[in-house]
Amino acid sequence: MTEMVYGAVPVPTGEPILPKWWRTLDKWSMSCILALFVLGLLLGLAASVPLAERNGFDNFHYVQRQAIFGTTALIAMILTSMMSPQLVRRLAVIGFICAFVALAFLPVLGTDFGKGAVRWYSLGFASLQPSEFLKPGFVVVAAWMIASSQQINGPPGTLISFGICMAVVMMLVLQPDFGQACLILFGWGVMYFVAGAPMVLLVGMAAVVVMGGVFAYSSSEHFARRIDGFLNPEIDPTTQMGYATNAIREGGLFGVGVGEGQVKWSLPDAHTDFIVAVAAEEYGLILVLVLIGLYALVVVRSLFRLMRERDIFIRLAGTGLVCMFGVQAMINMGVAVRLLPAKGMTLPFVSYGGSSLIAGGIALGMLLSFTRARPQGEIADFLRGRGRG
Repeated sequence: MTEMVYGAVPVPTGEPILPKWWRTLDKWSMSCILALFVLGLLLGLAASVPLAERNGFDNFHYVQRQAIFGTTALIAMILTSMMSPQLVRRLAVIGFICAFVALAFLPVLGTDFGKGAVRWYSLGFASLQPSEFLKPGFVVVAAWMIASSQQINGPPGTLISFGICMAVVMMLVLQPDFGQACLILFGWGVMYFVAGAPMVLLVGMAAVVVMGGVFAYSSSEHFARRIDGFLNPEIDPTTQMGYATNAIREGGLFGVGVGEGQVKWSLPDAHTDFIVAVAAEEYGLILVLVLIGLYALVVVRSLFRLMRERDIFIRLAGTGLVCMFGVQAMINMGVAVRLLPAKGMTLPFVSYGGSSLIAGGIALGMLLSFTRARPQGEIADFLRGRGRG
C-alpha cells in the first residue's frame, strides 16, 4: 500500500562492472602480460618466416595466426578476469571435466603430427592440445578440494585431489609428455605446501618423483635419449640444442641485429620451444633480461597480493596458477641455455601456438580475477583480531 501511495523505493545500483574491474585489477601484472604478447609478435616476425617458406605459406602466415590466437587469448583473459572467484570456479570445473575427457580419448582419436607423442587433436584448420586447457582447470579444482578439506567435517578433498592428480599424470606420461606431467605434479605440490603440508610428506613425494624419473629413464627410449643428450658434455652442433647454444653465444649483449639471425633457418621449433634463442641472437641478452623481468614481476606481484587474501581457496588457486606460469617460463628458458634437458614446452604468451596462447589467456584471466582487490582488509589484521578474541 505504501508503494502504491508514495511509489516504489528506488533500488540502489552498484558500481558498473567495467570501472569496478579496472579499479580492482592488478594493472602492473596486466601491463606485463600485454608486453609479453607484443614481444611474442615481434619475435614471431623473425622466427616464423623460414618455417612459412618451407611449408609454402605467405611469409607472415604464422605471425597472422599468432595475432588471431593472441587476440582471442586476450579477450578470454579480460572476460575471465571480470568474473567473481565463484564463477571462475564453476567454469573451471566444467572446463576441467571436458579437458580430462579429451585427454583420455587422445590415444584413440589423437595424432602426433610426426613428433612421436600423441598430444593433439587435428581439427583441419588448426590443432588442439587438451593438456594446455587441463592445467588451469586442474589447479582450480584441486585448490577447491584442498580448501574444502580444511573445513569442519569437510570431505577428504586433499586425498581426492591427489588421486585426480595421479590420474592426469599417468595419462600425460603415456603420451609421453613428461614435462607437462611434472608441471601438474609441481602445481599440486605447491598448493599442498601452502595449505600446510608436513615437510616430511613433501620430501617423500620428491623421492617418489626421483624414483619415477629413474623408472622412466630405464623404460622410455624417448626420455633416456633426452637425458643422455643433456648429460653429454659435448654438444652436437647439428642438433636443436647445438643450434640454440651457438645462437645465444653469437648474440652477446646487444644481438647481431634485427633480421640478421641465422638460427631461425636451422631450428624447426624456433617459433615455439626455442623462441628465446631467436631473441638472444637478434636482440641480445638485453631482451632476454627484459623477458625474465616481465615474468618475475607478474609472479612476485601476484604472490604478494595473494598473501593478503583471507579466502583459502583463492589463495591456493592463485598460487598454483602463478607458480605454474613462472615455472613453465623457467623451464623453456632453462632448456634453451642447456640448464635443463630438452623439453617441448612453450614460453607462455610469447611462443607460437593456439592452444598454448588461449589456455594461457584463460589461466592468466583466472589469476587476475583471484588477485583483484577486495574490501576484506589485511589477513594480518584478521589474525590479530582473532588472537585478541
